[in-house]
Amino acid sequence: MAIMELLIGFVSPHEMTLLPFPISTMARIQRLHSLQILATFLLLVLFFQPSKSLTAETQALLHFKEQLNDPLSYLDSWKDSETPCKFNGITCDQNTGLVTEISLDNKSISGVISPSIFSLKSLTSLVLPSNSLSGNLPSEITNCTNLKILNVTGNDMNGTIPDLSKLTNLEVLDLSINYFSGKFPSWVGNFTSLVALGLGDNDFVEGKIPETLGNLKKVYWLYLAGSNLIGEIPESIFEMEALGTLDISRNQISGNFPKYINKLKNLWKIELFQNKLTGELPVELADLSLLQEFDISSNQMYGKLPPGIGNLKKLTVFQIFKNNFSGEIPPAFGEMQHLDAFSVYRNSFSGAFPANLGRFSPLNSIDISENKFTGGFPKYLCQNGNLQFLLAIENSFSGEFPSTYSSCKSLQRLRVSNNQLSGKISDGVWGLPNVLMLDFSDNKFSGTISPDIGTATSLSQLVLSNNRFSGELPKEVGKLTQLERLYLDNNEFSGAIPSELGKLKQLSSLHLEKNSFSGTIPSELGEFPRLADLNLASNLLTGSIPNSLSTMTSLNSLNLSHNRLTGKIPTSLDNLKLSSLDLSNNQLSGEVLLDLLTMGGDKAFADNKGLCVDESIKFSMNSGLGGCGGKAAQHKLNKLVVFCIVLLSLAVLMGGLLLVSYLNYKHSHEGDPEEQLEEAKGTNPKWKLENFHHVEFDADDVCGFDEDNLIGSGGTGKVYRLDLKKGCGTVAVKQLWKGNGVKVLTREMEILGKIRHRNIVKLYASLMKEGSNFLVFEYMPNGNLFEALHREIKAGKPELDWYQRYKIALGAAKGIAYLHHDCCPPIIHRDIKSTNILLDEDYEAKVSDFGVAKVSEISSRGSELSCFAGTHGYMAPEMAYTLRVTEKSDIYSFGVVLLELVTGRKPIEDAFGEGKDLVYWTSTHLNDKESIVKVLDQKVVSELVQEDMIKVLRIATLCTTKLPNLRPNMKEVVKLLVDAEPWTFRSSSKSEKKGHNFSEV
Repeated sequence: MAIMELLIGFVSPHEMTLLPFPISTMARIQRLHSLQILATFLLLVLFFQPSKSLTAETQALLHFKEQLNDPLSYLDSWKDSETPCKFNGITCDQNTGLVTEISLDNKSISGVISPSIFSLKSLTSLVLPSNSLSGNLPSEITNCTNLKILNVTGNDMNGTIPDLSKLTNLEVLDLSINYFSGKFPSWVGNFTSLVALGLGDNDFVEGKIPETLGNLKKVYWLYLAGSNLIGEIPESIFEMEALGTLDISRNQISGNFPKYINKLKNLWKIELFQNKLTGELPVELADLSLLQEFDISSNQMYGKLPPGIGNLKKLTVFQIFKNNFSGEIPPAFGEMQHLDAFSVYRNSFSGAFPANLGRFSPLNSIDISENKFTGGFPKYLCQNGNLQFLLAIENSFSGEFPSTYSSCKSLQRLRVSNNQLSGKISDGVWGLPNVLMLDFSDNKFSGTISPDIGTATSLSQLVLSNNRFSGELPKEVGKLTQLERLYLDNNEFSGAIPSELGKLKQLSSLHLEKNSFSGTIPSELGEFPRLADLNLASNLLTGSIPNSLSTMTSLNSLNLSHNRLTGKIPTSLDNLKLSSLDLSNNQLSGEVLLDLLTMGGDKAFADNKGLCVDESIKFSMNSGLGGCGGKAAQHKLNKLVVFCIVLLSLAVLMGGLLLVSYLNYKHSHEGDPEEQLEEAKGTNPKWKLENFHHVEFDADDVCGFDEDNLIGSGGTGKVYRLDLKKGCGTVAVKQLWKGNGVKVLTREMEILGKIRHRNIVKLYASLMKEGSNFLVFEYMPNGNLFEALHREIKAGKPELDWYQRYKIALGAAKGIAYLHHDCCPPIIHRDIKSTNILLDEDYEAKVSDFGVAKVSEISSRGSELSCFAGTHGYMAPEMAYTLRVTEKSDIYSFGVVLLELVTGRKPIEDAFGEGKDLVYWTSTHLNDKESIVKVLDQKVVSELVQEDMIKVLRIATLCTTKLPNLRPNMKEVVKLLVDAEPWTFRSSSKSEKKGHNFSEV
C-alpha cells in the first residue's frame, strides 16, 4: 500500500482530473502515464532489492559471529551495515556485491559453526582452519551448491560428517585433524572435480578405504593418515592418475606393498609409515622418477631393497626404520644429489655402507643404528657441511673414525657407540663448535682427548665409556660450561683429576671409574650444584675425602671404592642422605656414623681395616664391622645427655612463648563490639590488601561468598567460587585455616607473587587481617585433574581422552620444570599430586597449592626436618628415612601423576593390596607386552594411541625409580614427553606429519 501511495504521488492532481482533450490524445497521455509509472516501479524494485539481499547476508554473518568466541577481536569489524564486504576475512563479488569467500585461518576462534552462513548462496570458499571450533558440521552446508573450497582442518569438530554429495563443484575438501566420528565417508568418490582431499586424523570407526576413491582422477593431495583404516590398499587408488601426495600413514593397513604403485606417475611423496604392511618392496617402485619423500617406517616389511631405488635421483627423504630389511644398501644411493634425511635404523642391513653417500647431496640427518654394517666408516656424510645428526649405534664398523668430520661444523649429535672402531679421534672432531653430544663409547678407540675440546662449548654430553683412551684429562674440559654428563669410565686415563672440573656447574653425572687417575680428590668437585651421581671408583686416588663433597645437596649416589683413600670419613657426609654409597676397599679409619651405615650398609665400608662402629650401633644394626670400644660409647653418651638438656630447655622456652601468644590473642579479641561487628561484615579498614595481577574487586566481595559456592577443601584451607561484581569475571578464593594461615599465605605470596608461567596458577591478590587470611586466584572451571580423570561424560565415556591427558601431562611438566630450572633460587613444590593440578576452560594444566613449597637454596637441614609435607601415594621412598626433599622428590610425585593419566587408577586402591600403591601395582605388570597393555586405561586406549600411552608409561617408570639419582630431571622429563607426542595429537595449526624419528637416547 505504501508503494502504491508513493507511485500515486508521482501523478499531479491535475492529471487525475478529466480534461477536454481528444480521445486519441487522451489515450496517448494514458499510455505515457502508464509507462512512466511502470518505469518508476522498476527503478524502485532495482533500488530496493539489492539492499534487502545485502542486509540478509550481513545478518547471516552477524548470527555466525554470535556463535563464536573471538579472543583476538579479529571480528570487531563485523558490525551492522548494508554490506559485509569490508568485514575482515570476507570477500565479495565485484559485480553483485554478494559474499563469495570466508577466510578465518588461525585466528584462535572457538565456538560452533552457525547454519546461518549457509544461506549465502554465492559462497564459493569457506576456509576456517587451525582454530578451536567445535560441534557438528551443519547439514545446511549442502545449500551452498557453488562451494568449491571447504577447509576446517585443525579444529575440535565432532559428530558424523553429513553427506556432502550435493556439493558437486567441490575442488578442495579438508576436514582433517578433528574429532569427526562414524563411518569413513564413501560418498567422497562422487566429487570428480576434487584436487585435494583431507580426511585424516579423525575418530572414524574401523573401516576399509572405499573403492570409490578411484573416481577422483584429479586429486593431487590425498591425506588419510590416522583414520582407523584397515585392510589392504584397494587397487582403485592407483587409478588416481594425478596423485602427487599419498599419505595413509598411522593406520592398520595390511598386506604387501602395492606393486601397482608405478601407475601413479606424478607421485612425489609416499607416507605409509606406522601400519602393518608386509612383504618386500616391489621393483616397480623404481619407476616413480618424480619421487622425493618416501617413508614406510614402523611396518613389518622384509627382504632386500630393489637396486633401482638408488636411481631415484630426486629423492630427499628416505625412511624405512623399524622393519626387517636385510642385505646391502644399493651403492647408487651414494650418487644422489638431493638426499636430506636417511633413516634405516633397527633393520638387519649388512655389508659395506655406500662409500659415497652424502658426497653429492645436502645430507642433514642420518640414522643407520642397530644394523649389521661392516667395513670402514663412511667418510663423506658431511661433505657439503649440512649434517646435524649422525647416528650409527650398534653396528660392526671397524678401522679409524674418518678425520673428514673435523670440518663438520654443523654437527650437533654424533653417536657411533657399540662398534669396533679403533685408533685416535682427530683434534677437529673433539672441538666441533656446535656439537651437543659426542658418544664414542663401547669401541676400541685409543689416544688422548685433545685440548681442542675446549672449543666445543655447546657440548652437553661426552660419553667415552669402555674404550682405550689414555693420558691426562685436559684442563680445557673445564670450559664446557653446558656439560651435563661426563662418562669416561673403563678407559686408561691417568694423572690428576683437574680441579677445573669444578667449573662445570650444569654437570649432573660424573663417571671416572675404572681408570688410573691418581693424586687427591680435588675439593673443587664439591662445587657442583646439580651433581646427582659421582663415581670415582677403581682408580689410584690417595689422600682424604674432601669435606666439600658434603655441600652437594643434590648428590644421591657416591662411589669412591677401590682406591687408596686414607683418613676419617667426614662427619658432614651424612647430611647428604645418599641413596647409594660405596667407600669400600680403601684405607679409611675411624668411626662410621649411624646415618652413613643406614644408607650404605656394611658393604659400603668393607675392606677398610681402620673403620669401626659404636658397640651399641653394632648390636642394633647387626653390623659386621668392628666395634670402636668404650671411649666412643662414652662420647656418644655425653652427647646424648647434652642433647636432652638442650631439648628440655627448648621445650620450656616454647611453652613460655605459647603462653604469651595466647594472652596476646585473648587481649586482641576483647575489643570494641562495634569494631568486631564491622570486621564480621568485612568493612573494617584494617584489611591489608596486596595485588599481584590487575583485577577489580573489593574486600567486601571476597568476604561475601556463600557456602554453596564451596568448590574444594584441602590441607591449607577452603576454596570458594566467587563471581565478582560489576561483571569483572569469576575468581577462586582460598580461605586459609586459622593457625598456620599466615605461614601458608606468606609462602604462597612469596612464590606465586613473583613467578609468571602459563602452567602455574595465577595469584591475583592476598587479603589479611587479624584472624582472617584470603588468597585470590584465577578460577579454573574444569576443576582439578583428579576429578576430571574420574568424571564421565555419558555412557561410561571418560571426560578426558588420551590427547587431552597428554596435553595436561606436558603442560604440568613444563610448569614444574619452570620451578626447578628457571626460578632463582629453584623452587621445590613438595606436594605434587593430581588434585594440585588445575584445569582451565581449555583443559590447560596449572600447577597450584604452594603452601608447603620450599625455596631450595635457603633450606637448611633444620628447616627441612621441621615440617612434614607430601601426600600418601605420591611421596618418594627416600622420605622413609629423611625429610630432606630435593627436586627429585617432585619428580617421583609427578611420575605418580603420569601413572594416573596412563592407567586411570588412583594412587591408592584396595585392589593393590594392603600397604601397596599404584607404583608397586604398575611394576608388577611390566614383564611383557600383553601385561603392559592391561595396565593402560581401557576406557581410552585404542590401537591408535596404545604405543603413545606406553611411551608415557615408560617416562612414568623412570620418574618413579626408587633411587633418586636415577630419575631424570624435569627438563629431561619435558623433552621425553615432547618426544612422546601422539602422532594424532591435535595441534592448533595443521602440519603434515613426517616420519622423522632418530634413535636419540
